[in-house]
Amino acid sequence: MPSEADVSRMIRAEVDSWHPRRGPDWPDILMRMADAGPSPWVVYMAASAALVVILIAAFLVGSALQLGALGPQPVQVHVPH
Repeated sequence: MPSEADVSRMIRAEVDSWHPRRGPDWPDILMRMADAGPSPWVVYMAASAALVVILIAAFLVGSALQLGALGPQPVQVHVPH
């Protein structure tokens, strides 16, 4: 069983000898992200549902607070005498 100092020395030597590649491997990163994440259709459906909820909530809040065109409009009434 190696001692803590030996393990520390081996890790330090490994880290010091490591050299990064030229740059990030974007195709590999994107493929791993696509494999790990949910299906794009699930993301699109969730985003669509969230948008519908936000729009309905905005309409209800705007109606309740009588904001803009959602508020009651004055009506011109001409009643003959």
